[in-house]
Amino acid sequence: MQSSDVGARERGKIWQRKPSPSAADGVIVNITHSVVGYHSKTIRFLHVAFDAAEETFLAGDHQGTIYLFDLSRNSFKLVQRTGQACTALAFNLRRETEYLVALADYSVKCFDTETKELVSWMRGHDSTVSSISVHGSGRYAITTSSDAAQLWDLDTFQRKRKLNVHLSVGIQKVYFLPLSNTIISCFKDDSIFAWESDTLHCKYQLPVPEDESRITYRAFAVTRDGRALVAGGKSNFLHLWCLNARQLQRIIQMPPKVRTVRHLEFLPDSFDGGSSQAIGVLSQDGIMRFINVHTCKLLFDIGSLDNGINTVAISPNGHYIAAVLEDGSISIYSVKALSQDLNKPPPPLVKVVADNEKSKDSKNGVSGLKMRVMSGRVARPLRGKSTGKKIGTRVLKSPGSIMEDKENVLPAGLNKKRLQALLKEFGEYPEKYRMFIWRSLLQLPENHAAFSSLTDKGTHAGYLGIHEKYPIKSRKLLRILQRVLSAMAHWSVIFSEVSYLPLLAFPFVKLFQNNQLIGFEVVATIIINWCQHWFEYFPNPPINILSVVENILAHHDKELLQHLVKYNITSQLYAWPLMETLFSEVLTREEWLKLFDNVFSNHPSYLLVAVAAYLICSRTPLLQCNIKEDLEHFFHHRNNLDLSAVIKEAYHLMDTTPEDIHPKRMLDDFVPLTKGQYPIFNKYPKFVADYQTKERERIWHEELEYLKERQLAHGLHAESVKRQAENAAWYRQQQLLQEAEEQRRKILLEEEQKLVEQRVRLAAMKRELKVKELQVLDAAHRRFLKHQQEQQKSELRRLDDEIDRKVVLRSRETAALIQDIDVRNMELEMQKKIFEQQLAKEQEAVTRGVKGHLDINWIKADVEEQKFKRMLEMDQVPDVEDYENTEGDPAKDDQLSPNVSWQTQMLNKQRMYNLDQEKCQEELAHLASENRERETRLLQAMDEVEGKRWDEVVERHVELKASQQERAAADALRPLLLDERSQALEHVSLRDASTKCPTEQRRDPLHGSGEQIPGSLCLNNVSLDSSVQLSLDRGRTDLESKERELLTGVRELRQKLTTRARQRYSTSSLTDGVTSIHY
Repeated sequence: MQSSDVGARERGKIWQRKPSPSAADGVIVNITHSVVGYHSKTIRFLHVAFDAAEETFLAGDHQGTIYLFDLSRNSFKLVQRTGQACTALAFNLRRETEYLVALADYSVKCFDTETKELVSWMRGHDSTVSSISVHGSGRYAITTSSDAAQLWDLDTFQRKRKLNVHLSVGIQKVYFLPLSNTIISCFKDDSIFAWESDTLHCKYQLPVPEDESRITYRAFAVTRDGRALVAGGKSNFLHLWCLNARQLQRIIQMPPKVRTVRHLEFLPDSFDGGSSQAIGVLSQDGIMRFINVHTCKLLFDIGSLDNGINTVAISPNGHYIAAVLEDGSISIYSVKALSQDLNKPPPPLVKVVADNEKSKDSKNGVSGLKMRVMSGRVARPLRGKSTGKKIGTRVLKSPGSIMEDKENVLPAGLNKKRLQALLKEFGEYPEKYRMFIWRSLLQLPENHAAFSSLTDKGTHAGYLGIHEKYPIKSRKLLRILQRVLSAMAHWSVIFSEVSYLPLLAFPFVKLFQNNQLIGFEVVATIIINWCQHWFEYFPNPPINILSVVENILAHHDKELLQHLVKYNITSQLYAWPLMETLFSEVLTREEWLKLFDNVFSNHPSYLLVAVAAYLICSRTPLLQCNIKEDLEHFFHHRNNLDLSAVIKEAYHLMDTTPEDIHPKRMLDDFVPLTKGQYPIFNKYPKFVADYQTKERERIWHEELEYLKERQLAHGLHAESVKRQAENAAWYRQQQLLQEAEEQRRKILLEEEQKLVEQRVRLAAMKRELKVKELQVLDAAHRRFLKHQQEQQKSELRRLDDEIDRKVVLRSRETAALIQDIDVRNMELEMQKKIFEQQLAKEQEAVTRGVKGHLDINWIKADVEEQKFKRMLEMDQVPDVEDYENTEGDPAKDDQLSPNVSWQTQMLNKQRMYNLDQEKCQEELAHLASENRERETRLLQAMDEVEGKRWDEVVERHVELKASQQERAAADALRPLLLDERSQALEHVSLRDASTKCPTEQRRDPLHGSGEQIPGSLCLNNVSLDSSVQLSLDRGRTDLESKERELLTGVRELRQKLTTRARQRYSTSSLTDGVTSIHY
């Protein structure tokens, strides 16, 4: 058999040389997947699936790696890494390169083997998908889990239908029937339905078998023509159904070794027309047996007990079988090699009678024992005739040698002497064949029925609590140990009392955990042969056997024995721990297996000799131990000891120990277990067992009494406890009521507090709403005030514009008045200049007239002078002078009176004009003072009314306007007064200019010599007083300058009043606006 390791390769060859499978096992190649690294491990394959057209199959491991193996081309390649363990595989899709994989996350994926791409991802299951069935056309697929089955369209990868069942029923398997459109659904209640795949209408239901023939179906198989269905389950019976007749056709009983059917698979044949007469039955022991369903003949089997089969796939042409083993490897079997013994013709003379039911020993490469029967007669010489030939003689062997040969001949063609020689040569048996050799050496009968009867009794009462005393990590191993020990206890009562039996049996149970029958029989064989006389001093250790070990030790190493005796170390401390555990505590697994290779190959006394040899080989550390606890620790833990030296020393002791102390003298030879039924084991003190039984019964009765009393006490206690509980419950109830009341009060308080808080929050919310409302109202009010303010501002702007306009208009009017005054002044100046020109002209005319008169007067003066001179000359006549003086004074008075009156009149007019001017100035000053007083009052009123309402400001503003109007009226009245005054002055000047007095003056040293006409006034009159003329011109100039200054002051005063009024008005309006906002 070749082996192939896939390893880390993505492609390669399956086998390196042309395979040549043997007829014994038929294995072509064993395929493994191992990872080499820091932690080397083997990755287990889980499922395989063959292609329908070629000799290729898919294999998926528990890491989600998918490999494609091609047996015809001797190649493999890695096609996908899913990263999750696959639970089912299916090939045979319509597109040949596509395949389906069910993963551990309950999903189903479709991949392509060529492109290695994901084609589709199908979800919908809530549990692990256990099987995938593909329709013959490759267009549809059914995926099955424990709670649902789903029909998929592989063209669109959409789910068409879904079958849901109740959890109590459960689905076993749903698959397509070959060569038809029928779907078979099998449930856990043994019901089988057939459905039309197109309409999903139920076509028929197979009748459920009767209660006595029900086997709880777990595995199903259908022939290639779809006419027959085979179902198996938790028994060794198979039900063969005819689907055409829809009835149970045959019930096939498998060998007793088969207790449960795990898998069924028909073996295709090219010449059976699809009827598939051969079927493979995979049982609980990991062996798949192929039988003929018609003849019920066992054809061949595959697999072994040491490495059983988990699942199987058979190629469509029936040439290859791919089996996934328990160790995770894949074995490829050749059906041709397995069936060649069945197909070869029988020899003409010799007929071979062979047991087709191969034992598991033949599967390990050891050929079965065959018996050949030759036909014919023995030739005898004729009487009286001599043939001339010698008569053949037969040499008989001695009975001792015959018995020795029988003892050395083992089942399955093995020889004990040869095995011993092989053992002495290599020190141990091959690992691969060790279990087979052990079973041959121990000559195990494999009594399935007897073992089943023992296990059917259930778990013994003595081992119900074994998990408490021996907490084993593996629950499976613990159950197997419990079952084997229970079978031992049911076999013999003593084994339920032996405390060290679990320690003795555990290594063998662990070694044969896949086959509990072998484990049980190995333990039973060891107890019968290697544990002889162990139970004679029960429940004490076997003193007689321990004394044998002590005698051997005393003979071969007296110093060691004396050392042990010196420190009170008895054989119960140094020999019994090794014997009751069969060295399992002090040896490793490999060392233990090597030791028992020698124990099973020799006389039962070899075990006792091995104990002595272990002590002798450990003498150096034992001689150094002076403390009892150290020695106890030494015999219960592993030590650094060469087992080969121990085995060699054991053989030396076997050969050199004297007969009188040799264990052979005390122990019987090896006796195997009997076939059919196990022997009765009663080699123990029955009275002890009976005493223990009686004691147990007594204890049981006492325990019953105690239990009754305890039950009564428990009842009383329960009653008291009940009363106490009732009282406690009442008090608790009262307390609970109080607590509930307190809690409800607290709840009420909390609710009230919550209500208060809610009210507070509500009030706060209302307050917030009010605040928001007030804010909104305030905002609206502010907006309204802003609007009013804007309106007021606009009104103020309008008033300011109006004031400005009026001021501009007033200033324009004033400017116009000023211009009019200037024009009037210019006109007056023009009129003055014209008048002066007229006066100048008149004066010139007057001057000319005066000059004429002056000339005349001068002439008259000359005349008068001459007269005067004559009068002087006439001094002599005084009366004449007096008369002339008297006559001259009234004339002079008559001449001066009109001048004096005119001058007086002019002075009066001047005085009146000055008085008028002063009066006008007084009026102007009075108006100015009144304006100042009113402005002062206005300022005081504005200062007083700050913070008052707008109406008072308006009233003051109205009063201010009224005062301004009065002032404006006064201002408008003053130019009229000025005009009247100017007109009066003009009238006076015109009247004065028009008045002429042609008087004649008398020329004297003071006034001149001209004459003046009484009652006339001339401005250029030289006789007029110059002071009067100068005062008139000066007064007019002063009046005009004062008038201009007054107008300028009035204009500046108006501008100041206007500016202050504007500032006060704006300040008062803003103050009223802020006051209204505050209100």
